[in-house]
Amino acid sequence: MVIGLLGGSFDPAHDGHVHITREALKRLGLDQVWWLVSPGNPLKVNGPAPMPERLARARSLMRDPRVKVTDLEARLGTRYTAATLERLQAIYPGVHFVWLMGADNLVQFTRWQRWRDILQMVPVGVLARPGWGARARLSKAARSMRAHEVERGESLRLRRAPAWAFVNLPMHPASSSAIRARGEWQR
Repeated sequence: MVIGLLGGSFDPAHDGHVHITREALKRLGLDQVWWLVSPGNPLKVNGPAPMPERLARARSLMRDPRVKVTDLEARLGTRYTAATLERLQAIYPGVHFVWLMGADNLVQFTRWQRWRDILQMVPVGVLARPGWGARARLSKAARSMRAHEVERGESLRLRRAPAWAFVNLPMHPASSSAIRARGEWQR
């Protein structure tokens, strides 16, 4: 079983999340994707909307039986990705996990706690986002991981860490920040 993990605040979840999830399933050959709706993002000053609201919205948008919208981090008591991955790998030793992130996250990946450990734990699929491709490919994290880059994202399902791929896909303009800025989602 190969499961993609898409972590984030999902504050709010939107059609762009649905789009990249469907593309990841198809382009990476994943059996499932788990949305890890986080209790909070340590890199953001403002906390997200309440967890039940974010989970409800995410579940209302993502209606694919291969996708599970979860509050695993809250239930596991983890706050950082590396700790979450350690727990998931201990609980599910036979599962091959692939971390999924938008290109915008690769730009600031070096700010994540234990980011180098994450790369040693699971392969990483970096999904293209509008306006972030060049910055992501030139980021400090991408430069330091260049030796582990694979050309084809679908090979991540067969690779052990460290391995990562930049996955080009049709762009979707949706953004949680823009939705909040328009007042369409309140915290």
